[in-house]
Parts: sequence; C-alpha cells; structure tokens
Amino acid sequence: MSSSQDTTQRTATISVLVDNEAGVLARVTGLFSGRGYNIDSLTVAPVDAEGKQSRINVVTTGTTMVIEQIKAQLDRLVPVHRVSDLTREGPHVAREMALIKVIGTGEKRVEALRIAETFRARVVDTTVESFVFELTGASDKIDAFIELMRALGLAEVSRTGIAALARGKRTI
Repeated sequence: MSSSQDTTQRTATISVLVDNEAGVLARVTGLFSGRGYNIDSLTVAPVDAEGKQSRINVVTTGTTMVIEQIKAQLDRLVPVHRVSDLTREGPHVAREMALIKVIGTGEKRVEALRIAETFRARVVDTTVESFVFELTGASDKIDAFIELMRALGLAEVSRTGIAALARGKRTI
C-alpha cells in the first residue's frame, strides 16, 4: 500500500450485533473515545423477537487502517457477536429520519411547503407560525433539505442517525 493511500480518509458504516444488556453501548462508545475515534452517527435498538440482541450502527471516518482497527477492536468486545463494515462488504441501504422545525409566515411558509412536497417531507405538526417536517432518506437528501430551509426560518433539527442493512441475501 502506498503512503498516499495510508492517509486517505473514508466514511464507514459499521454494523455490530451485540447482546442487549446494560453497559454494552458504553463499552462500544468507550472504545471509540478511548482511542480518539469520532462517531459521526450512532443508532442502537433490539432486533430479535425476544429482545436479547441489539444492532448498533456506527458511522465513522478514518483511514482504511483505522477502520480495520476499529472493526478488530469491536470484534474483541465480549458481548459482540458480529461486526460488518457495510461500506466495504457490498451494496447496502442506509437511511435516517429527521424532524425539522421551520418558523415563518407568508411567502416563506408557502415556499417551505413547496420544497417539502418536492422532498416528500411530511408535515407532522403545524401552527399558525411553524411547521415540523418529517423527512426520511439518505443523509445527503436530509442535508440538502435542511440547507434549503435555512433561508425560510429553520429553527431546530433532530436526526435519528443512520439505520443500515446489506442489500440482497447478505446479512450481518
């Protein structure tokens, strides 16, 4: 590997199947913070009918070597069953949901509704002076919607983080 490849940063979506028990998330995030790795997005929820296992999706950025180190260190944690770098192992679907509050009246309000329709954002709350939009999709779609809402009275944003699965028959 050439030295120019060693410093190339890439974003990785890593899925981790773990036991659903107290302290597991703290161990996973502790691994990141203890080694100075940043977490760009983090989601966790139970994924089996009995609630015994959870899936953690972590989006992080680093060199290929750093990403491989993160995967290896995650794999060594006791409650971890499987670790998968979805961005390297083949096609995957990654989505997030956001709630976006826009405060405005008159023409700005009309424009916000027009843009929301284009992005297929749903109005989930409305008052005389504000909207709360719900938008689901790829992160860049949500980023674009938020940027357009800035000039129209963007007031608050709450995002879920990435939920991701491999495409096709491949599973974690």
